[in-house]
Amino acid sequence: MANVLRNSAKFGFSGVLSQLSIHSRHGRECVSPCFSLQQRNSSTSPKIKVDLDNSTGVAVLRMQSPPVNSLSLDFLTEFCINLEKLEMDKSCRGLIITSTLSKVFSAGLDIMEMYGKSPERCGEFWKAVQEMWLKLYGSNMATIAAINGSSPAGGCLMSIGCDYRIMADNPRYSIGLNETQLGIVAPFWFKDTLVNTVGNRAAELSLELGLLYSAPDALKIGLVDQLVPEDQVFSTAQDTMSKWLAVPDHARQITKSMMRKQTIDKLLSNREADITNFVSFITKDSIQRSLRMYLEMLKSRKA
Repeated sequence: MANVLRNSAKFGFSGVLSQLSIHSRHGRECVSPCFSLQQRNSSTSPKIKVDLDNSTGVAVLRMQSPPVNSLSLDFLTEFCINLEKLEMDKSCRGLIITSTLSKVFSAGLDIMEMYGKSPERCGEFWKAVQEMWLKLYGSNMATIAAINGSSPAGGCLMSIGCDYRIMADNPRYSIGLNETQLGIVAPFWFKDTLVNTVGNRAAELSLELGLLYSAPDALKIGLVDQLVPEDQVFSTAQDTMSKWLAVPDHARQITKSMMRKQTIDKLLSNREADITNFVSFITKDSIQRSLRMYLEMLKSRKA
């Protein structure tokens, strides 16, 4: 359905990074911030590991980029390449996405991709974020997110891009699009994906307040579909996938296309404008100063 699935509001990534508090509206400290800081090292180890079981037609994509699976340009590029390979493999019918890291699925966009970078680099990064969502949301495969840790912001976007979400039943783990906590407006395609997942009213409250939901609260609003004990997340995803693959592929894919095509086409019709607006916003002096303050805050917490 990458072809089957592949119009609109202006890009909504505007505002000021003036609020550096990362406390949720539920009165508890968020496990992960809106942006994450990926420590740089010289390792060339893959950030993504993919295993395809040809006997079942199910692939497992494991994110393995410590400390928090930040969505850097390198990470997103590797993610998209692997997704495309699986999409082209006719033996692959289902995909489970999970994390090898303790307590985190993905902490979202890597702030270092947006701080001190040229407009050209920022544009390349944002195009990669778009591409990740387009490939995942429009995939022909049945996709399940096995969420074994916190999943804020970009991590949440990845999760709701899947067909089904299974999360560890741990109240310390959180998930949500919390961009407004930092004075940022989520892009229209983030918003549309959330509305398609939880409905307009729940999405409105979630986005306006920048809420991060505990696992039980995420289940209540339909942000995730199922909670299971932490040590059963992956096995439950495997069992659930067998039910999805019991449905004839063509019927499932066409139905998925009917449900998602309009949302995908909306971004495709506005893709260049979306990139231009992101670059214009993120490279503003005021935003760069706020990103620097945010970085300093993250580093002070580590000290």
